[in-house]
Amino acid sequence: MPDKEKVKSILKMADITLEMVKGIDIAKYSSNITKEYYDIIRELMTAILLHDGYKTYGEGGHKKLIEYLAANRRQFSEYEISLIDDLRVTRNKIANDGFSVDVDYLKRKIKDILKIIGKMRMILNKCLS
Repeated sequence: MPDKEKVKSILKMADITLEMVKGIDIAKYSSNITKEYYDIIRELMTAILLHDGYKTYGEGGHKKLIEYLAANRRQFSEYEISLIDDLRVTRNKIANDGFSVDVDYLKRKIKDILKIIGKMRMILNKCLS
């Protein structure tokens, strides 16, 4: 059974983080912004799964979120799924290895990242209405 209150809470937190990220200097903090965008997407994927009555746990949980999205939400293209997975890998390199994201990478991908976030928000808002 979907936990609509938790879904609403996650959606609200994602919106707050998205608003925060928009105010950060992309040239100076491209790695931090990339990490935050992935975290927003991950939270929204978690909310979609919660709505559908599922939850991922433990090692490989983020990858399972992406696999679920690819298999069950046809609104997302192969490219979008691939971009989400690339963001997951990049986020892990940032968090675990101190990897620096080139600002040009983020500038090239930001429009697609925001489109993915928009689609996820639309799915969740539709689910909640």
